Amino acid sequence: MEAVIMINPEASKWEIRQKVWDYIEAKNLANFPRPVHNRIPNFKGAERACANILKLEMFHKTNEVKVDPDKPLEGARLAALQAGKTLLVPTPRLRTGLLNKIVPPEGASGEDLRVCSTSQGVKKYSVPIGLDAKVNVDLVVVGSVAVSEKGYRIGKGEGYSDMEYAMMVSVGAVKDPVVVTIVHDCQVMDIPENLIENHDLTVDYILTPTRVIRTECKLPKPWGIIWAKLDTDTMEKIPILQKLRALEQQAGRDVTLGRASAREEAVGEQDPAWHRKGKADEDGAPDQRPPEQEAVTTVYLGSIPAGLRVSELKSALRERGAVPLRLNWQGAQHRAFLDYSDEQAAEAALLALGGLSINGKSVQAELAKSQRGSRKKAGQMHGRAKTASAQAGESRRVT
Repeated sequence: MEAVIMINPEASKWEIRQKVWDYIEAKNLANFPRPVHNRIPNFKGAERACANILKLEMFHKTNEVKVDPDKPLEGARLAALQAGKTLLVPTPRLRTGLLNKIVPPEGASGEDLRVCSTSQGVKKYSVPIGLDAKVNVDLVVVGSVAVSEKGYRIGKGEGYSDMEYAMMVSVGAVKDPVVVTIVHDCQVMDIPENLIENHDLTVDYILTPTRVIRTECKLPKPWGIIWAKLDTDTMEKIPILQKLRALEQQAGRDVTLGRASAREEAVGEQDPAWHRKGKADEDGAPDQRPPEQEAVTTVYLGSIPAGLRVSELKSALRERGAVPLRLNWQGAQHRAFLDYSDEQAAEAALLALGGLSINGKSVQAELAKSQRGSRKKAGQMHGRAKTASAQAGESRRVT
């Protein structure tokens, strides 16, 4: 079947998400909750797509099934409960643990099982499972925003499905499971392979209201937690990672965090308007000042979502008409610095960036008052921003 949403080969993950969300809304292909932006879309026909899980051989072989809590996967959770299987769901945002088991009330009726499969039922009938519990999951069901017939998957951008899978590998809960995603037919499209990284979860089957697609994906699934891609902020937000890190460290594995990993992408790739990063100055912020020390005005972006790629941020800036002279990317610290030619250009960018939300998270945009380096005449008020902590205290808040 030919894809109905055509993707530019140079598109970023964020651009693909936006295109899918816009299409589903424009064609009225979704049920509540609406709008579908920044969500796994609850598409019309989700129940028919979920029913196709009964056509998978592994569904009938396995005793334990892990299904994400997204609304369009409700039918898959119900099918697992009706078949008497152990239904596992991830702990919300991994705040208190990894997996919960759904335990229906004793003598549960068909209606009770239906309730257990809903988001409220998942909350009410969940029982936490410890990291030392013996779990053997052979079938994993995840939601998607977009997926290709080659098995490449794009989620809503928060990275929880990828992280959950990696953590399950770490504790031995999965070894070589079948991974399934359930989507509307319009969400199946060609996704450039270069967008898929080693931490991204690929899928073996795609279930739609009209098809069961076996992907025969050739890319390997994540082999475990890639600690070099994590930073201290992520460790604080997901406390269970600290326990897993200690266990892996005891087992002799390298658990070094990648404090500098967010700087790994060159700022200027494939776009001459974006200068590459230069030598780092004394506080670790790459020095991008040109030799002539031109006067610039710097805008600070804070609260950048974890896992966001610099290419996705650049796309968002282009969409808002706020492309800077230079971009200093510090994703590990969830921040970036944007250099503009003068105050007027910076103020225009701030207006364009007002209310900016990426991956469902509001991004903070402020004019950096405290600038590095001497500047001639009026240019003395411009330059490099200080570190995030100093900048946050000395910048004025843009509303």
